[in-house]
Order: sequence, then structure tokens, then C-alpha cells
Amino acid sequence: MPQTPPNNQNELLSAANKRQLNELEILIRARYPLIYVTSWEEKRVLSQILKIAVKLGKTVFEWSVTTGLVPSANSQSQKKYDSATQDPLVALGNVAEHLEPAIYVFKDFHPFLKCTNMAIIRQLRELSSSLKNTFKTVVLISPMFQIPQELEKDITVVDFDLPKASDFSMLLNKIIDEVKGNPKLKVDIDEKMREKIIHSLLGLTLSEGENVLAKTLVQYNGFTEESLEVINNEKKQIILKSGLLQYYDTEEKFETVGGLDALKGWLLKRSVVFSERAREYGLPAPKGILLLGVQGCGKSLIAKAISNIWRLPLLRFDVGQVFGSLVGSSEENIRRAIKVAESVSPVVFWIDEIDKAFRGSRSSGASTDGGTSARVFGTFLTWLSEKKKPVFVVATANDISSLPPELLRKGRFDEIFFVDLPSFVERQEVFKVHLSRRKMDLNAFDLEKLAQSTVGFSGAEIEEAIISSMFDSFYAKEKLSTSRILTNVIQTVPLSKTMNEDIEKLRNWAEGRARLATSAEFAIEFEQNKRQLEIE
Repeated sequence: MPQTPPNNQNELLSAANKRQLNELEILIRARYPLIYVTSWEEKRVLSQILKIAVKLGKTVFEWSVTTGLVPSANSQSQKKYDSATQDPLVALGNVAEHLEPAIYVFKDFHPFLKCTNMAIIRQLRELSSSLKNTFKTVVLISPMFQIPQELEKDITVVDFDLPKASDFSMLLNKIIDEVKGNPKLKVDIDEKMREKIIHSLLGLTLSEGENVLAKTLVQYNGFTEESLEVINNEKKQIILKSGLLQYYDTEEKFETVGGLDALKGWLLKRSVVFSERAREYGLPAPKGILLLGVQGCGKSLIAKAISNIWRLPLLRFDVGQVFGSLVGSSEENIRRAIKVAESVSPVVFWIDEIDKAFRGSRSSGASTDGGTSARVFGTFLTWLSEKKKPVFVVATANDISSLPPELLRKGRFDEIFFVDLPSFVERQEVFKVHLSRRKMDLNAFDLEKLAQSTVGFSGAEIEEAIISSMFDSFYAKEKLSTSRILTNVIQTVPLSKTMNEDIEKLRNWAEGRARLATSAEFAIEFEQNKRQLEIE
């Protein structure tokens, strides 16, 4: 007897998944025998299958290694456990013997699809041939995609997307309706806050979304700005469990990054594109930026600041962890890292020193690592060009000669910015940032004189000069002073002197090829030898 679909949130929140629902129904009606659905949301997929079964007048059977092959939980049958069919071979044999029109859902079947289980693989191939002349379909549901080569021509794969914004909007409505009578809870939120919450939930499953919304109600007695942090922490758990990406909690803001006004302005204009209003206007999500420039000039700080300003999780991608010892594992690792990033999108995806990460892809990689670097790089490049999910990539590089030319082609990044050594005005800002961060009174320092004395210094070198001066002052039991900092500045040989030729080469390449991170207005250097005029 056909089942009745469950009347729960999985059924309620199916509006944004019509494409998968239609695709599944078409495949079943077209008598595709074996369908592989990749999804973490087993209940949600099953809900969709039950809906299709009702429409087509079919019965649904469920199999798992713990229950065996039994009628779906929504049927009127009392049989919920069958030890005889716990063996997957026996269960597949029963599918072949059943005569009634039905859909057979096999849960977590991927461990049985390894090349060592040749009997199961053979059984599935024979089922694929025999079921085409029946009204029966086998659906395999698994959170990960894993099929042997022998079944590639027999199985059709459906990638079941995570919930969309409309799903989470309905979930939020459902939760608000359930708790709005509680006087201890504040759930009256405006449209702006509502959009922020829904936007933050993207990347979670419905179950995870429901749990984290319940958590923020308990923790903050309502939906507030703090709710966004709770949701992002939930995403952090997903990222940590992947083992390939690092989640960064950052407090950096644009105010804590001295200078780079042109880059900041570009980023601020794009801070609103992750809103519903921007989507209605037709704006696409930005792809990313490549920050090229001198070491220690704020490229990594900007990546952290973007995350804070845009209120998006910051993921650091360590390419070194991608390269595994097993053949083929490196390619699989980068695909997994990309999939994790997309699953919790929108996010900021930070690749630090990409020039070192993909250095081997320019050379004859086949002679050194079997071509692994080139294949990993190719996978990454394809994703950069074709990605649809809102993953904003921030890549930093110091050595342009190590970057493969394919990476610089238009379409990979929205913009390439050149971050030069800080100008006179920017050095004053850098001193302000680092002195303020250490709770120093800015009025006690001659910032103009300090900026004049640090021509050619990077932001990191200025910070180190301040720290060294603080050590000296603390040891001498004195307050930090301008003269103390100047003493340390004189003793420092900046990188711009020791690597002058490399920096000039970098500047020459960037001219006309990259956009300057500092506008012309702030890039003017202080003239130490000003012309003395006699004014009457």
C-alpha cells in the first residue's frame, strides 16, 4: 500500500528543492534502475521520495544495516525490523524477487561499494539490467559519493543541495510561531535582522539550522546580533571536522589596517552584495581578489578584516595539507576542501602565499611528483572559474615569478591589487594603529617625525620597531617615547633595502597589470628636503 508523506518540517520546507524533486521523479518514471543521492539530510531526501511514491502509487521500502529491508516508517505495516535482510546481498535479492511497484531506499550503502565487495557490485549490475522492465527503483542515499568503476555506467547520481534561503525562511517562521507566546523570548525581529539570520544559516542542514536557532533562543532569550555568532560557531564545527581547512576567529577591522584606502573602498562597495536586495538588483556574488605585494604590508590583515566587516566565516586553506601520500588522495583532498567551503558558504576563503603553494605546477611536475601539483592546480583553477556558490577567495602572493600565468587570467579573480610599501600618510596610520592597540597616548608621540624616519619600512617592520622599543623602555623603567622608537628604527635594516631589486621588479610587473591598493592621493611620499622659500 502506498505511504502517506510525513507532515513535518521536511515536507513543509521543500519549496526550494523542486529541481531535485522533479529530477528524481523523472528518473523514477523513466525507469532508471539505480539512483545514487548524495546528501547529509537522509530524512529530507526520504520525505521527497515518499511524496513521489504517493504521486506514482508506489510503495517505499527502507534498508539499513541495523533494520534490514522493511516497509517505510510511514506505511501501515507493523514490520520495522527484518534480521534476515540485514545482509545487503540478501536485501538486494529480495528487491529482485518483489513484484509490486516500489522504491527501495538503501541508506549508507557506500561502504559496501568498495572494490573488495565484488558480489554486491555484481548483484547491483544484474539488478540494473533486470529492473528496467519493471516498476521498481533502487535509491542509494549516502553523505559521500563513492562508487566503483564497474558501476559508473549503471548508476545515475543526483546531488541533493543543502537548504536554500526560502527553506530557512520557512523554518524561522515555524520556530517563531511556536515560541512567540513565551513572554521571556524576544522573537520580534525586523526584516534586516531576519535576512542576516537566514543568510548566516546557509550552508547548514535543516536539522543543524533548527538546533542552532533553538540554541540562540536559550542562550540569548531571542534572536539578536549575537545569534549570528552562534550560527557561525556551528559552521566552525563543520569546518574543524573536515581537517583540511582552518577556521579563523578574527577581530581585525579596516580601522586596524593602516592605509590601503583604494582596496578598502573596493571591498566596502561589495559588502552589501550578499543581501536579498542585491540579488533582486541582479548583482552576482564577488569571486575574489589576488593581493600581490611586498611582505609585511597588510595582505593577510586585509583577509581577516574582510571576514569581520562582511560578518562571514574566514577559512584558511593550507595547500600543504592537501598533498597526501597516497596516489590520487591530493586531488580528492582539494575537492573535499572545496566542497566543505561551499557547504558553509557564504564564506571568505583565504589562501596565504599562493605563489609557494602552487610553485611546482609551473615546472615539469610529472618528473618530480607524478604531476600531482599540476592536477591539484588544475582542479583549483577550474573551480575558480566555474564556482556558483558565494565563496569569496582572497589569495596573497609575494613572488609574481612563481605564479602560473593561468591564475592571472581574467575571470579567475574580480581584481588583482598591488600592495606596495606604505606611503608617508599610511605610515602615520600604521603608527597610530599599533600605538593605540598598546594603549599608548598618541599625543605623546611625534607621528610625522616617526613616519619621516621609516621610509621603506613595511607595516610589520614598523610594528616590530615599536615592540623592540617597548622592551627597551620597560627595562629602563621609562615611558615609551618618540626618541626611543627612532633609536630602534635607525638600527633596523628594512627588507626594501636588502631585497631592493626584487621589490623593484615586482613594482615594474604590477604597473599596468594590477590595481594599486593605495590611491594616488595617499601614495605621495614625504619630501625630506623641501625648498625653502622667502616670503615677504
